[in-house]
Amino acid sequence: MAEADPGTIERDTVSVPADDAAGPVTEKEPASRVWRRRALMFAIPLILIAAAAFYWAGLQGKAVTDNAYVQMDKVSISAEVGGKIIEVAVADGDTVQQGDLLFRIDPTPYQLQVAQANAAIATAQANVTALANSSDLSGADISAAQEDIAFAQANFARKDALYERGFLTKTEHDAARHAVAQAREQLRQAQARQQAAQAKLATGSAVPGENPQVAAGKAQREVAQLSLSRTEVRAPAAGRIAEADRLQIGQQLVQGLPVVTIVRESTPYVEANFKETDLADMRVGQRAKIHLDAYPDLELEGRVETIGAGTGSEFSVLPAQNATGNWVKVTQRVPVRIRLLGKSPRQLIAGQSSEVTVYTDEGK
Repeated sequence: MAEADPGTIERDTVSVPADDAAGPVTEKEPASRVWRRRALMFAIPLILIAAAAFYWAGLQGKAVTDNAYVQMDKVSISAEVGGKIIEVAVADGDTVQQGDLLFRIDPTPYQLQVAQANAAIATAQANVTALANSSDLSGADISAAQEDIAFAQANFARKDALYERGFLTKTEHDAARHAVAQAREQLRQAQARQQAAQAKLATGSAVPGENPQVAAGKAQREVAQLSLSRTEVRAPAAGRIAEADRLQIGQQLVQGLPVVTIVRESTPYVEANFKETDLADMRVGQRAKIHLDAYPDLELEGRVETIGAGTGSEFSVLPAQNATGNWVKVTQRVPVRIRLLGKSPRQLIAGQSSEVTVYTDEGK
């Protein structure tokens, strides 16, 4: 075996089968599929961008909120006089008109007050008649006192002359003088009684031509009659009854305590709480659309009637105090009142949730 040349390196050659050397055979992908995949890769982002742009453009000139509720004016009814309920004429859900009877309070105590006032008037009128016919007012006592004075003075003059001549004692002379003074005092008392009687019959500027005692009795009767009329509680406005379950026969009512509510369905409106950042272009009178959660297919038209004078938190029972070290800024909500245009074809209920869109590009 010949020696290898040291300057050369022998390599072993490995024979590879023809099939293995070729490797796996793949089919060539069609060009249409490649282009379709590339088109999708570019189209999806473009569609998303276009949709976002379309959505953003749709929001321009509008202010939308779903923090909105149907509201109606409510009248809380309370008894103006206290007493026991003896009749209830309404129930929850009833529709009433202005002046309809709601409930009645026991009138007996107030009927007695009217009778008591009538008695006081009769007493005052009797006193007036007695004073008008009394001797104090007629002047008879004054005339009698004046006659007594004249007689006492004449008697004193005679006794004074006898006393000067020494035919009368000093005691008798002093008694005659005392009789004159006593007669004058009786005249003064009679005149005082006449003035007092005239004062009792006098009329003041507040009630000219009528005795004050009689006028006081009539005023007392009017108060009693007013209280009696208030035992029948009637509807101050038309609407639907709510919370009537608190009216129970035999229940003792407290004056001024609300016991039933009338919801005025004739004047519904929507109170929408918009973010303060939505108010830059909002104006009174702008058009609005309302969609109710209860009636998805119903669309109502409205107008911005008022924009609140303060945020919702400003008028809360416990307003937020932001003067703290952990203060976090929160976007505030401002109540906006939307007046409905026309009558809704479906019944509206106070408190219904809704979505409001205000077109802020109008009326700028």
